[in-house]
Amino acid sequence: MICFLARSAVIFGPCAAALAQQLDARAYSVSPTGVNIALLGYGRSTGDLSFDPSLPIDQSSAQINTLGAGYFRSINVFGRSANVAVAIPYAVGNLQGNYLGEFIQAYRSGLTDAYTRFAINLYGAKAMNLEEFASYRQRTNIGVSLIVSAPTGQYDPAKAVNIGANRWAFKPEVGVSHAFRKTRLVLDAYQGIWLYTANHNFLGGGTRTQQPIVITQFHLSYDVTPRLWVALDANYFRGGRTTVDGVSRNDLQSNSRIGATISVPVTRRQSIKFAYAFGAYTTIGGDFKTFSFGYQYLWGAGL
Repeated sequence: MICFLARSAVIFGPCAAALAQQLDARAYSVSPTGVNIALLGYGRSTGDLSFDPSLPIDQSSAQINTLGAGYFRSINVFGRSANVAVAIPYAVGNLQGNYLGEFIQAYRSGLTDAYTRFAINLYGAKAMNLEEFASYRQRTNIGVSLIVSAPTGQYDPAKAVNIGANRWAFKPEVGVSHAFRKTRLVLDAYQGIWLYTANHNFLGGGTRTQQPIVITQFHLSYDVTPRLWVALDANYFRGGRTTVDGVSRNDLQSNSRIGATISVPVTRRQSIKFAYAFGAYTTIGGDFKTFSFGYQYLWGAGL
C-alpha cells in the first residue's frame, strides 16, 4: 500500500503536476501599465493514473477540485511592458485504486503551494499608458517569464499523499506570440523547464528529488471581437524522474495534452474564461479530463 500511495503522491502532489501540464493561452499578452486584475478560478480534474507497468497497481483514479484566488498587475520595467501575478489555490481530492487486490483510497483537503509569476516583453511591446494602448496593434512579441512555486501547501511527512510538495519549484520560460492581422489569428509558442529542489522530509525523513520537466506549448487563437476570443491548445512535457534516498524510480513522464479555451467579456471591467483539456498521450502520470472556469475583474490605468 505504501508503494501505491508513494507513487500516487506524484500525481496528487502540490498540484505541481497540474502546473507541469498547464495550457495557458495568451500568457504573453500585454496590458496598459497600471492595470490590476483580481482573479477567481475553479477547476475539476478526473481521470485514471498510470504507473510503472511492473507495479501491482490497477484501476487507479483520482478526482481533484481546485479553487484559486489571484492578483495580477501590469508594470513598467525599463520601458518594457511587464507584469507580476500571485495565486493561492485550495484543493480537495480523492484518490483510489487496487494494490495487490486490496482497494485503498485517500482524501485530502487544504491549501496547495502558492506561486508567483513575473513576465516581461523583450520585443514587440513597450510599456504603454491607456491612450497608447488603444492604438497598439500586436505583430510579434517575444517575452520571458519566471514562475516560483513556494512550499506553502499542506504537508504531513507521515503521509505519502500530500497536497503540498515541501520543496521549491522554478520555471523559467520564453514565449513568442505572433498576430496575423488580416485573419485575426494569434499563434503562441512557449518553451519552459520546471526545476525542483529536494524534499528532505519525505515519508518521515527520506530525501526525494525530481529531475527537471521540459514543457512546450502551442496555442492558436482567433479574435471574434477585440475582447472575445477562442483558442486551441496543445502541449508536450517530458522528464520528472524521481529518486528517493538515492534509489531511482521508473517514473519518467512523457505526456501530451490538448484542449480549448474561450474568453468572454461580461462588462468593460469583467470577463469570464472557460477551458477544457484532456490527455492526448500519457505514459506515467494522470490521464485527466480537466474543466476550468475563471472570473476576472479589472481596474486601474484609467479604465
